[in-house]
Amino acid sequence: MTILVTGGAGYIGSHTCVELLNNGYKLVVLDKLINSKLESINRVKKITGKDFIFEHIDLLDKKALERIFSDHKIDAVVHFAGLKAVGESVIKPLDYYRNNVTGTIVLCEVMQQFDVKNLVVSSSATVYGTAKQMPISEDAPLGVTNPYGRTKLMVEEILRDIYTSDNNWSIALLRYFNPFGAHKSGQIGEDPNGMPNNLTTYITQVGIGRLNEVRIFGNDYPTKDGTGIRDYIHIIDLAKGHLKALNNVLNSNGIEAYNLGTGRGYSVLEVIKTFEKTAGISIPYKVVGRRPGDVAVSYADPSKAKRELGWEAEKNLEEMCRDSWNWQKDNLYGYLNKK
Repeated sequence: MTILVTGGAGYIGSHTCVELLNNGYKLVVLDKLINSKLESINRVKKITGKDFIFEHIDLLDKKALERIFSDHKIDAVVHFAGLKAVGESVIKPLDYYRNNVTGTIVLCEVMQQFDVKNLVVSSSATVYGTAKQMPISEDAPLGVTNPYGRTKLMVEEILRDIYTSDNNWSIALLRYFNPFGAHKSGQIGEDPNGMPNNLTTYITQVGIGRLNEVRIFGNDYPTKDGTGIRDYIHIIDLAKGHLKALNNVLNSNGIEAYNLGTGRGYSVLEVIKTFEKTAGISIPYKVVGRRPGDVAVSYADPSKAKRELGWEAEKNLEEMCRDSWNWQKDNLYGYLNKK
C-alpha cells in the first residue's frame, strides 16, 4: 500500500515517515524544503534501511501533483505540508492562506480527480483558541486568535464540506498539542530555520550555547509556580498517532477530529528543571512579560483517540528531554552537521 506524505521532510513528517516505513507502507514523499532540509530524508532512509521516492515540489504546483498521482497508485495521503509559525502568520497572512488553505484545496482537487479519498490531516490545538475549560475535548468551542490558527480551522471546515458532498471520503483531523523530543537514534529531530518558535527547542539551543537564555513569558499565572502549563507530547507518540489514524481511515468512511496529547500539563519551569536534571546541565532563564493571548493552562483530553483509534501517549517528560538533548548535542547546527 502506497502513502503520499506531504511535508514529509519536516519535524513531524520525518518521524511519521519512519513509523510508516517500519510498519510496511511504501511512501512517496513531497516537500518544497522551506521549513525543512533534504538531509532529513536521507536520515529517514538510514534509520529504516528502506528506500522511497522523494519529490521536491510545491503543493501549489497542480501539474506536478497530478504527475505524482499518475505515476504512482496512491492509496492514502498524510498531509503535513504548510507554514507553521504563529508570529510569522501575523506578519505574512497571505503566505499562510496561500500555502495552508490553497495548498490543501489543490491537494484535495487532485485526490478527487484520481479517486483517492483517504486523508490524515495535520491540524492543531490552536483551533480551540483561548479555551477556558480543561482538559480540552474535541467538542470544545472552536475559535482562533491568529492567521495560522485560522488556516487550520478553515482547512477543517473545507474538509467537512468535502465529506458532506461525498460520503466516500475518510478523513482524520489530528489536533496536536506541543510536540517535543526526537528519534532515539539522534539522527532526526527538530531543526527550525532561524529563531525557535517553541519553548522546547529554545531550551536545547540554550543548552548547546547557540542561545544565551530562555525567556519565560510571565510568572504570575494562577498555577503552582506561576508559569504557564502546556501539554507536551513526545514526537514518537505523535507519529504513532498518525499511523493509528491512517489505519482507521483506510477501513472506514467519515470525518473525525482527534486530540493528540498526553492529557496532563507541565509548567515552563517544570520543563526547564526536568531538562536540567536529564541533561546534567544548567539552563539560564529570564522572566519577561506575558504574551498577549497566552492562557495559564492548556492540556488535552485524549480519550477519544484512545477509544476510537486505540492510541495513547506512552512517553514521559524525562524521555522527551533526553531524546531532544541527544539530538541537539549530536547535531549542534541541526541538519547542517555532516554526521
